[in-house]
Amino acid sequence: MATAVSANRLELLQIADAVAREKVIDRQIVISAMEDAIQKAARSRYGSETNIKAEINPKTGEIRLTRLREVVETLENPSAEISVEDARERNPAAQVGDFMSEPLPPLDFGRIAAQSAKQVIVQKVREAERERQYDEYKDRIGDVVNGVVKRVEYGNVIVDLGRAEAIIRRDELIPRETYRPGDRVRAYVYDVRSEQRGPQIFLSRTHPQFMAKLFGQEVPEIYDGIIEIKSVARDPGSRAKIAVISNDSSIDPVGACVGMRGSRVQAVVNELQGEKIDIIPWSPDAASFIVNALQPAEVVKVVLDEDAERIEVVVPDDQLSLAIGRRGQNVRLASQLTGWDIDILTEQEESERRQKEFAERTEMFMDALDVDEVVAQLLVSEGFSSVDEVAYVPIDEVAGIEGFDEETAEEIQLRAKEYLQRLEEELTAKRRELGVEDALAEVPGVSTAMLVSLGENDVKTVDDLAGCATDDLTGWFERVDGESKRFAGFLDGFDLSREEAEAMIMAARLKAGWVSEADLAAMQEEPAEEGAEVAAEEDNTGESA
Repeated sequence: MATAVSANRLELLQIADAVAREKVIDRQIVISAMEDAIQKAARSRYGSETNIKAEINPKTGEIRLTRLREVVETLENPSAEISVEDARERNPAAQVGDFMSEPLPPLDFGRIAAQSAKQVIVQKVREAERERQYDEYKDRIGDVVNGVVKRVEYGNVIVDLGRAEAIIRRDELIPRETYRPGDRVRAYVYDVRSEQRGPQIFLSRTHPQFMAKLFGQEVPEIYDGIIEIKSVARDPGSRAKIAVISNDSSIDPVGACVGMRGSRVQAVVNELQGEKIDIIPWSPDAASFIVNALQPAEVVKVVLDEDAERIEVVVPDDQLSLAIGRRGQNVRLASQLTGWDIDILTEQEESERRQKEFAERTEMFMDALDVDEVVAQLLVSEGFSSVDEVAYVPIDEVAGIEGFDEETAEEIQLRAKEYLQRLEEELTAKRRELGVEDALAEVPGVSTAMLVSLGENDVKTVDDLAGCATDDLTGWFERVDGESKRFAGFLDGFDLSREEAEAMIMAARLKAGWVSEADLAAMQEEPAEEGAEVAAEEDNTGESA
């Protein structure tokens, strides 16, 4: 009998070892699960109210069952409690609230108890395995992993990673890519979530960083940090652009990524089902970078709007289709790569637009100054864009225009000033009609035309202007559906910078009594002090220019 018992004990430890090895979890977790199972089976035998503790000796496999009973003043539940008098007979030091332990005889499991114990062990082991999988893969987000296709469900590919299962959703697969069970697959871990049914590991083959990681595996200079991948834009399975920069001036980043006879880039192309890859040198200068990003198209001229992160690119007429690409692919990828919205114009379109602007300004000068077309065209050609400029520039700048003399210049400036005066009177009348108070006109930086525009937007008092935010006046940009969209401000069209708008609002707050001169002075000193601190730090470190 003793031999049978020792064999059972040994078998218990062997089972614990085998499960721990197979599920790659700690042996102690399996033994704890077995202890829980034995406790559950013992409770079903001795009663669910009984507080039973089971212990398995990790060296010998011996099972020890004990019953714990709480020491109480008044006995109500004999299976879970013991009176203080009885407890002190066994242990004179026993106090109320202590627990007394009593050994129980070894338990002979019945079939139902054994089945119940097995379920507890399986459940505990499964939970431990899930936790181990989550802990192992949560730190691997951003890695490329290899696996074997286990099955395909509704277009989603379930991948066996060896110690865990992962999924590549249908929209994360490269178009026209098919997998069968048993195929090997390489993908990028982009998310790991701990869910009720266990850890969910999500893989992707369309993620831009998948391409970056593949280049890191193929190009030693990227792995070593000599070459840096600044950004990636992909149209999965079709075309991609990748921007690279070298931290070592002796190494060409594009050449290193292409490799000898294109061997390195070809390895990435093959993995991505023939996706064409443009490797582009990154530049801190936005204009140069965008010109590079639009390769293979040639660019004649660029005009940047840094506030809107928008750029206008002029290309030769025969290069337009190349710059835009099939279904807008080239310009779309260049925009994703650079983070700028790109407008493409041909030289002819740009020329037509310039001619239109020239004609509009010519007509404006003809109407305002009552001059003929030739005089108006001469003013526009000299770079004058508004009547204000003509009225208030030094007289010799107007007289110096070819065909003009001083008398003509004086007459033109006189007409410009008369026109501006008439306009001012009209705008003042309109401003009063809108109910804009006179005090608002005294705020520094606010012109009469601005007062009309503010009145039309229901800003009619100094307090109204004081309550505005800078964006309310200048407008603002928001990313809507991946594109930068501009929302108009009250003073659109007045060529007002954010700093000027801010100064205008602060002047209104001062006039309204919201802030004092001392508050304004303190606000202006703070940035200056911060700048001084930075300069002092640079001097101390010896890094100042």
